[in-house]
Amino acid sequence: MESEKVAYATSQPDSQERDDKKTYSVDVNDNEIDSDRDRELEDMHAVLDNKFPFPKLHGIPDQEQQITFRAILLGCCLGAVVSASNIYLGLKTGWTFGASLFGSILGFAILKPLSKVAPKYLGGGHFGPKENVTVQSAATAAGGLGIIFVGAVPAMYQLGLLSKKPQEDMGKLITFSLCTAYYGIFFAIALRKFYILKLKLIFPSPTAVAYTIRALHAGGAEGEKAAARKAKVLGVAFGASVILRVVSMYAPGILWDHNIFWWVYTWGWTSAISIVSWGWLFEYTPAFLGAGILSGMNASLSFFLGDVLAWALIGPLTVKYGETHGQPVDEETYPGWMSYGKMSATKFKGAPTLSQKVWPSPRYWNLWIGVMIMLCASFAEVAMNSPMMYRGMKRAFFETAEKFPKTRAFAEKHRQGEEDSLDPSPKEEQVPVWAWSVGVVCAIAVSMIVLALQYNVSPGLTILAVILAFIFSFIAAQSAGATDINPVSTCAKASQLVFGGVTQGQGIHGDKALTINMTAGIVAGGAAAQSVDMLGDLRTGYLLSASPYAQFIAQAIGSFFSIFLCTGFFVLFSNAYPCIIDPDWDPATQGTCQFGIPSVSAWVAVSGAVTGTEFPVPPNSAITALCLGLLSIAMVVSKYLWIPAKYHRYIPNMNAVGLAFTLPQTQYATAMATGAILSKIWLKRSPRSWNEYAYSIAAGACAGEGIGGVINALFQVVGISGDKYGSAVACPGKEYCG
Repeated sequence: MESEKVAYATSQPDSQERDDKKTYSVDVNDNEIDSDRDRELEDMHAVLDNKFPFPKLHGIPDQEQQITFRAILLGCCLGAVVSASNIYLGLKTGWTFGASLFGSILGFAILKPLSKVAPKYLGGGHFGPKENVTVQSAATAAGGLGIIFVGAVPAMYQLGLLSKKPQEDMGKLITFSLCTAYYGIFFAIALRKFYILKLKLIFPSPTAVAYTIRALHAGGAEGEKAAARKAKVLGVAFGASVILRVVSMYAPGILWDHNIFWWVYTWGWTSAISIVSWGWLFEYTPAFLGAGILSGMNASLSFFLGDVLAWALIGPLTVKYGETHGQPVDEETYPGWMSYGKMSATKFKGAPTLSQKVWPSPRYWNLWIGVMIMLCASFAEVAMNSPMMYRGMKRAFFETAEKFPKTRAFAEKHRQGEEDSLDPSPKEEQVPVWAWSVGVVCAIAVSMIVLALQYNVSPGLTILAVILAFIFSFIAAQSAGATDINPVSTCAKASQLVFGGVTQGQGIHGDKALTINMTAGIVAGGAAAQSVDMLGDLRTGYLLSASPYAQFIAQAIGSFFSIFLCTGFFVLFSNAYPCIIDPDWDPATQGTCQFGIPSVSAWVAVSGAVTGTEFPVPPNSAITALCLGLLSIAMVVSKYLWIPAKYHRYIPNMNAVGLAFTLPQTQYATAMATGAILSKIWLKRSPRSWNEYAYSIAAGACAGEGIGGVINALFQVVGISGDKYGSAVACPGKEYCG
């Protein structure tokens, strides 16, 4: 799993810090409330059972409008902000962020005042929690498709499977995005009955969003004031992050990166150059300071632990003993300064690049360890939750069998004693079976046509990809519902392994095998990612008694816009920063690439390994990967079987550890750990202010840096960027480091 998906309100990898209790207390504001507000007070401090829909709030109309133009328009606009941020941050680090809380808070802050002062034709009229869910659902859908553009799609360019310039492939990219945009929506409707209505899985992040929306609407005037404060703080964090990201481009060594060990080296401590070589510095990245708040101590410190293991212990040791090799940066001026961040290495500057297996760089050597750790940890989590998954699949099988006359008696016999889970939504608010089933058929047909005509992938392999997509959606939904971990890219890697076996068995190699492997992996991984996001929205709607049909419409519209938004943002970034899609980019002659693209590297490496004719992994790297993979499995199993729940927060999150091995830029883990520690101190010293403002600050910071990155990309395209007009003061080697 080279890409980690972090949801607002709580971190996906950090579920170990939470107890999934049946009841939670909702408290928006601690101010004293007059006796004539008893009903508001009752709503605000109600103890709620999150296994069932929340009680109706006082003062909310029975016939509350849900599908409105204003809600969908605003949701898509907020989703566009998150989409831009996700592509920027995902290309840099492999991390992406959910739009749920961002859409919920800003949706309330914008539409609640507007609903009171504007006429109906300009967006006025009552705005309640159910319509707030529509805003959030549209935002999640509009911002969720970026996951395929931070790894698989740029990897196809690096492998030479597409044109030299992405703008020449706009049609291909749009139709290919269409192939993955809607499976998640249709699968989520099918999975809702089993995971939300029957198994009643907790889905911690979407549940937290439901509490947030209810709290905003429950407090009356006090709730509106609280929402206004949250929105103000979010807006300030957003604006400050945008300004910092844009302005820092012109003085990165002062305003963005603090290369402390380089400064110490220039002051006379010459041995510090070895620390500079391994990329240890501090970066004022608002997104990852905010990610530390969202992710919590466990995931953030696990990410930092992975950095220490990969780039302070294992990497240096492999170089010391001649297992891996770097490349001198400037031997004459700065002796001892090496570059270890490239995927390939040379024996000396200017020499031809050697085989990665024969002469590996530390980054290539560690990449396989990271991929193995994440695969083992993710599938160990799935295995430990397999009994519940088996019961869910069994129920799904027998309920499907009941619909056919010839198998009805057989199915009823095996379902005796089971209670049917009634859908609390009125019949007119449920999504008809024909809607999602016909949608799946249409999506399969579109995928078969697009992949056959544009990529020469046979219809049979496309159908296999869709089958895997549903299986992985089932697995990912189980994992996210029980642990809040969405194994998105692990599912994609598993599909790559399956299709690697298929192409090897058919004797297909070269570009054709790579194309099959990449396109099938995108369909399977993209569908799993979308289905979990959409299912999470349906969980939020279930708790707030929102209409599944209204959410379905909002998600469909949001996904439509995400096809064009994500494609456009990717083309913008790849034009501004060609290193994203250029496998031969040389930092020594072409400048430092501002994007770490860890997900891209992992997709390229895995596809080459499973489709090639020889095993490309260095032997000792494979042995180390196997050992650490087994350790990951042992830690996950121990957590479930032997270690008491109160100690789970101290067990490293091995997905975060593995991700660090794939990312040679250490500044992101350092910033996340810093953000988490500062957040913990803040929470201890002032729980009330932390509860009110922490997530708003984090959401604004994450989205703001991403939009700042979009502005920088535009500046790069028009020729007014920092590398032309900026300063190299305080940068290593006196060269621009923005």
